[in-house]
Amino acid sequence: MTTPTPTPTPTPTSTPTTAPTTPLRVGLLGTGPWAARTHAPALAAHPGVHLQGVWGRRPEAAEALARTHATTAYEDLDALLADCDAVAVALPPDVQAPLAVRAARAGCHLLLDKPVATTPEGAREVAEAAEANGVASVVFFTLRFAAGVAPWIAEQAAAEGWFTARAHWLGALFSPGSDSPYAASPWRGEKGALWDVGPHALSVLLPTLGDVTDLTAAPGPADTVHLTLRHTSGASSVTTLSLSAPQEAAGVDIELRGSTGVHTLPAHWGPATDSFTAATDALLDAVRTNTPHPCDARFGLRVTELLAQAEAALPAKP
Repeated sequence: MTTPTPTPTPTPTSTPTTAPTTPLRVGLLGTGPWAARTHAPALAAHPGVHLQGVWGRRPEAAEALARTHATTAYEDLDALLADCDAVAVALPPDVQAPLAVRAARAGCHLLLDKPVATTPEGAREVAEAAEANGVASVVFFTLRFAAGVAPWIAEQAAAEGWFTARAHWLGALFSPGSDSPYAASPWRGEKGALWDVGPHALSVLLPTLGDVTDLTAAPGPADTVHLTLRHTSGASSVTTLSLSAPQEAAGVDIELRGSTGVHTLPAHWGPATDSFTAATDALLDAVRTNTPHPCDARFGLRVTELLAQAEAALPAKP
């Protein structure tokens, strides 16, 4: 077991961007299923946002998504950044990270997807670029913004006396019979459950039990990973992550046990578009108040560090 070294927070080198008095002009980077099903409709419907345009690595897909939501497709990313106050990113993590740095340097606030990157170095560049350029950042960890779950997480985070926790995040994305549009994602196929659903589990365990001081990881069937964590509160937790579970075994549950009893993650989360709308609200609030959100790029960096530490502890893939 190893103890991670806390990452120092650099001092911003520029004056924070002033919150606009008109709707925030947001550019959408990405055109895949997540962008089309969640990001674009939520942004287009948000009263505090103007969906300025769409950029994607496939211009024809950007054209189609922009047409659906009555906005503009941009072929030149820098032109979109120049026309925006913020960007929302729905791209693979190692495509997202350098583009987020580029957007921050252009003065755009950041609404990012998880994981921020698949290396601590990539995630650190994003966090430092946001801080150095005085832009707000929010990472869309779905459960932290889900109406059915976010109040529960806040309640458990305010409690004390935790003893242990267990989390199972078992998806059937790669199991026989899966028809998920996300199964064809190259980065998910390469990085597996640890990087895809691991951030969700950590986004609940860290605010409730505290940061991780010790971590071990062991492989299970296919892409399954088992994590054992020790937290700053003194509590321990165990987590099982998979995208290869049988359809009949798939499901999500998180259970916390301590001096206040047994507390279980609510089953009803609400639509992803509603959660993304709440994440957009969080970014608007961070811009308006110049107050970092708990799920900012710095938190995204910490999650990335833990995932990389877990990956390094696993046997090399054959």
